[in-house]
Amino acid sequence: MTLSDQPDDLGFGIDSTATEVLAGIDLSGRFAIVTGGYSGLGLATTRALAAAGARVLVPARRTDVAREAVAGIAGVEVDELDLADLGSVRNFADRVLDAGRPIDILINNAGIMATPLTRVGEGWEAQFATNHLGHYALVNRLWPALTADGGARVVVVASGAGETPRINWDDVHFQNGYDKWAAYSQSKSANILFAAELDRLGRAAGVRALSVNPGYILTPLQRHLSKEEMVGAGWIDENGTALLPEFRAPEQGAATQVWAATSPRLADAGGGYCQACTVAKTFDGPADREAAERLWALSAELTGVDAFGKSE
Repeated sequence: MTLSDQPDDLGFGIDSTATEVLAGIDLSGRFAIVTGGYSGLGLATTRALAAAGARVLVPARRTDVAREAVAGIAGVEVDELDLADLGSVRNFADRVLDAGRPIDILINNAGIMATPLTRVGEGWEAQFATNHLGHYALVNRLWPALTADGGARVVVVASGAGETPRINWDDVHFQNGYDKWAAYSQSKSANILFAAELDRLGRAAGVRALSVNPGYILTPLQRHLSKEEMVGAGWIDENGTALLPEFRAPEQGAATQVWAATSPRLADAGGGYCQACTVAKTFDGPADREAAERLWALSAELTGVDAFGKSE
């Protein structure tokens, strides 16, 4: 996908919407995959990409809910995917590859937050497994389709919680004491490091990757938090109304990930951490590089797949 002939973006920021970011950009003929693209930020992203002409595939664990959510949006398909189940990831990727469609945009948007202790797969902590390992395996299995035309972009939706990446290397799955926020922060740190390393590894094939902090948005991501917790944190009042001035609508939260996926300014860039429609930080120092490489090796070991080295 070559975006250098598209109009440049001017003046986008925290209040911009996904629709505004895509104004003047024609995505006709482009194929995008948006994990979790049927709820919250993902649904806003799906709508914006489809409105700009892209064909959008929405992988979903709850396919019936997803089909209802995207009904009436032209150019959108739904397929089954459970990111916490590596067999499901493999089966989904196989179906995509068998269809023979090159992928132009892959937005790793799905995620869970602050869940009660849950174990999946080989006893893995669910937030690390779903938010990171599932997406890691998905990208590596889809690598032939991402490189088929050259110039694909991978966007990994992180958060401010991982802005200073920290991985609990000695106990990545929290076998010795679980804290839901520490586990969430670790999974978002992994998202940032994964995007940085994927960009380093993939740029020779024309694939660029970026991570994104969408900002403060009230969406179903908060489903595991009680109203009392959110009131106590000062996020909402007793009626559920957002109190923090930083909160934005889903269409505004989706703007940065849509910008990262399509902006002509980023056609020859990647690896950075984006927020408010700008590259806010890069993770290319020695410590960041070491952590990103270590995370990649660990992820390859756990999932058994690595498009750039040993695989199952």
